Amino acid sequence: MADQPDEEEIRKWHRRFAADCNNLAWTLSEAATRSPSADEEMLNAAHGAALHWSKVGTELNAARAQMLLGHVHALLGHSDVAMQYASASFAYFTSHDCAEWERAFVHAVLANAASSAGNADVHLRHYAIAKNIGEALSNARERERCEERFRVIPCPHAVQQ
Repeated sequence: MADQPDEEEIRKWHRRFAADCNNLAWTLSEAATRSPSADEEMLNAAHGAALHWSKVGTELNAARAQMLLGHVHALLGHSDVAMQYASASFAYFTSHDCAEWERAFVHAVLANAASSAGNADVHLRHYAIAKNIGEALSNARERERCEERFRVIPCPHAVQQ
């Protein structure tokens, strides 16, 4: 019989799977178009990331997983679930110190979920806030990542240029 992994080995694998699932889900979420199988993979990866972070992560990891789940569910049109995850993530990030790129992301995800739910006021307000924060980022890579997120989030009619 094979040796059983110790707790540290198990934690190491949870961290690895959490990060891999997280990165896969975000990458798939940025695609301009996805097949139904890619949509399913994106959703499974987002939930996989949340599961693995729940085993070894911090409150911050959990909030990031909720942000990702809110975004993915919004992209798939699951508006009620998207709003639940996006709102939970938003509550965390607005009550804790966080990086400006995370603040931009959480507003963008809430805007995306609100768009999916047909809530034009919340969509417009948080889209504009996210856009302003994202454009003001001094780090070029962080600005670029925000722009990548915005490519898949519907632009409210009031801010279209």
